Amino acid sequence: MPAVYRRILLKVGGEALAGAGGYGIDPVQAEELAEKIKRVKAMGVEVAVVLGAGNIWRGKQGLDRGMERATADHMGMLATVINALALQDALERHGVETRVQTAIEMKAVAEPYIRLRAIRHLEKGRVVILGAGTGNPYFTTDTAAALRAMEINADVLIKATKVDAVYEEDPLVNPNARRLTRLTYIEALNLRIGVLDSTAITLCMENDLPIIVLNLWEPGSLEKAVAGEPIGTLIAR
Repeated sequence: MPAVYRRILLKVGGEALAGAGGYGIDPVQAEELAEKIKRVKAMGVEVAVVLGAGNIWRGKQGLDRGMERATADHMGMLATVINALALQDALERHGVETRVQTAIEMKAVAEPYIRLRAIRHLEKGRVVILGAGTGNPYFTTDTAAALRAMEINADVLIKATKVDAVYEEDPLVNPNARRLTRLTYIEALNLRIGVLDSTAITLCMENDLPIIVLNLWEPGSLEKAVAGEPIGTLIAR
């Protein structure tokens, strides 16, 4: 399948690396994700990745106990770097050259995020994993993914989840919820879709960056998305 996108930003929740209980890092899961990325890269696509941290730390747990929001968010940023290193290791063991860049400097384990350096790595065929969110509290990793996608001139933001598309209602609550294959940015904002936060959608809307929401674990889903085949939900102008 020929790819229609030259460069993508793949946003993946931390749960993609988790074991059966939904927490921690399962090396088997990390290798499966690495294999999916390798197959997309083999199509000639440049790939940057932003990972969440829900498998290690959920800031809401701290907030519910009175923790400062900034502290909870900084802990989440550090957790994304742990996930980034785990995915880097899995990719490298699959023969994929990878670089981790972080918004918070920690030069002993990763490069600091520098936009032009990230682009150069992509041009050289390396997968770039972007950790530590935006480096600022009060911003989600969804927003970090949208921001980085704009900065590296990605052609599309792919939000890989556990559901196969956006629905009008939560399909786990209402099995008859209507599946939506295409939405405008405004429609997505009005629906308050749960799979992507409103700041990320607004940022993509203002910069005309399409978003594809799909099920990461559906066989061939990423390859179909980059080949331009209809899959999941497309959010665009």
